Amino acid sequence: MRAIAISQPGGPEVLVECQRPDPVAGAGEVLVRVAASGVNRPDVLQRKGAYPPPAGASDLPGLEIAGVVVSGDDQAMAAAGLAVGDRICALVAGGGYAELCVAPVAQCLPVPRGLSDVEAASLPETFFTVWSNVFVRGGLQAGETLLVQGGASGIGVTAIQLAKAWGARVLVTAGSDDKCQACLALGADHAINYRSADFAAEVLRLTEGRGADVILDMVAGDYVAREVSCLADDGRLVIIAVQGGVRAEFNAGDVLRRRLTITGSTLRPRPVSFKAAIAVALREKVWPWIEAGRIKPVIERTFPAEQASAAHALMEASQHVGKIVLQW
Repeated sequence: MRAIAISQPGGPEVLVECQRPDPVAGAGEVLVRVAASGVNRPDVLQRKGAYPPPAGASDLPGLEIAGVVVSGDDQAMAAAGLAVGDRICALVAGGGYAELCVAPVAQCLPVPRGLSDVEAASLPETFFTVWSNVFVRGGLQAGETLLVQGGASGIGVTAIQLAKAWGARVLVTAGSDDKCQACLALGADHAINYRSADFAAEVLRLTEGRGADVILDMVAGDYVAREVSCLADDGRLVIIAVQGGVRAEFNAGDVLRRRLTITGSTLRPRPVSFKAAIAVALREKVWPWIEAGRIKPVIERTFPAEQASAAHALMEASQHVGKIVLQW
């Protein structure tokens, strides 16, 4: 099969097209002929040598795919209602940048009605991440206020739409006025340009001093202190990336007095059983919203798979809104 491999740690140019042996599905798995592969920040970190795949996972990058089931564990497929020839999208721990990819049956979801393979490939990584962190770990409730750092990112555009469909108020930050407008067009109630305004002060102003109930943070570093300052009483800060650094100083007295929760998670190393529970929730609660048109994939650009290096360069330039997808 054709695949895109990381020849050595480095810049986008280290992504190279190669030939690899076809993978074989094992117990509880399916083999998928990949039509499209999502591009995500963890892929960039892996390419740089900063985010190695979990034990047993493919060394090829790629965490989400869409395509057609070509074979698999018959018993597991039957139990899940899957069959050869079904169009599915799946979350994988690696190996997505290839013409064939093995995926756990429990992490496969049907392509929502009306969506293309490219649109379906843009769903798993961000939808699994947002659901598990905003709604499960963060406990966002209808009527509460969510602040999304980086509202124009793939995670951001998903969080905006999911939270609005859930009945929450959504505030976002973004790095340009154009990105702020894009977030507003997706349903965000307010968008804050973090380059020209103090997001913590703006959150307090927009909430009349109350603060945000949940904050989804991909920055960490010196953002944490400001986020603590603009959380509501009993608020929850959920950290899912550390683009601003791993060290933070904040007012621990505020955490005590106002009963704040600071938490975080990474999805890739979690067991299949954990991801399977998220898949069940997504299919039950979120897939109907997608099929009804209440939530739509947001695709910035697609690239032929052999141009994966250009796709990574676009992601690192941070000029995109939504997802970047490779086509096979």
